[in-house]
Amino acid sequence: MKRFLKNNATLIALFALIIIMAILSQLKLGTYTVFLQSANLSNIILQVIEIGIMAVGMTMVILIAGIDLSVGSIMALSAVVSALLLKAGFGVVLTLLFTLSGVGILLGLWNGFWISKYKIPPFIITLGMMTIARGLAHFISNKTAIGVSNKTFNAIGGNYIGRGLSITILVLAFFAIIYLILNENKQKKKYKIDTNRYNTIGKIAALTAGISVAFYIFLGHEGIPISVVIFVTIILSGIFLLHHTKFGRRLYAIGGNEEAARLSGINIFKSKMIVFTIMTTLAALAGIISASRLGSASPNFGSLFELDAIAAVVIGGTSLTGGIGTIKGSIIGTFIIGILNNGLSLLGVSTEYQWMIKGLIIIMAVWFDVVNKRKKI
Repeated sequence: MKRFLKNNATLIALFALIIIMAILSQLKLGTYTVFLQSANLSNIILQVIEIGIMAVGMTMVILIAGIDLSVGSIMALSAVVSALLLKAGFGVVLTLLFTLSGVGILLGLWNGFWISKYKIPPFIITLGMMTIARGLAHFISNKTAIGVSNKTFNAIGGNYIGRGLSITILVLAFFAIIYLILNENKQKKKYKIDTNRYNTIGKIAALTAGISVAFYIFLGHEGIPISVVIFVTIILSGIFLLHHTKFGRRLYAIGGNEEAARLSGINIFKSKMIVFTIMTTLAALAGIISASRLGSASPNFGSLFELDAIAAVVIGGTSLTGGIGTIKGSIIGTFIIGILNNGLSLLGVSTEYQWMIKGLIIIMAVWFDVVNKRKKI
């Protein structure tokens, strides 16, 4: 039980935060249902999608003891570029391909090259790219927001897949994850690895609660938003990449000890290039989704989003020194940030106090990571 509580501390903190916000809503507004109603919870999910997508890539970056401060600006640049391409008459497919490749992949290769080839600290390179991308976004947009009226493009961030199909997806997802949990235990027993029954029970309980909440949120509206489907696909792809491929294991090795990883034959240059390219491509995707959902693209999109993405990853348990962390933890951290933003806004807490509270939480998360490492030593 103690091990289960330790391994799932962030998830428990998320549920505790939801309860606290509901209680505070009761005290402040006279009813807890303002926070817990399906419309508000759905709004929280839609608000954190962009940060969550970037948190997936940021997890990989921080796993190799890196950092990327450029993602918020790249998000804005990709939103503006996609809006301008649509306005110029390019089709949706060409717009998506050009934005993801010309902004996401190209800028990621630029960041990765300087960091990998010349060993320049990621903080410096990505800080430079942050200002370059933001400046480009303001320049090509003439410092104004650009409207997006393409129905197909707007559907990416604004349409739903329908209640019937949503029910089918949620039910299939429930049984598929149950199968994966039981199959994981079967494999552990096969190789005589000790299994923790409390951990299994906790996973199934958390899954049941999660699916029940999803039914409550999404079926209270028109179904699952398309942007949520994209978000979940990115999460699952990231988890698979980190935990079920050689590339993922190499990232943990690089973060644990880069020199030892190099001596063991891992191509550090190639791995870092891929990681920073994945990061900026996901940032570009976040910009596309944001422009699609809002129906416009502003050069001010993504301001300070890089800090929220980093905060989500750190709160989720990824060590800033590298080698330790999971995407699951980062996504939980993303929802903690989203619930804090939403709950504090409902309670009428001013923006400056929200920043201070989030900053304090980041400091405490890093402190907790440092204390844990000292205990292991």
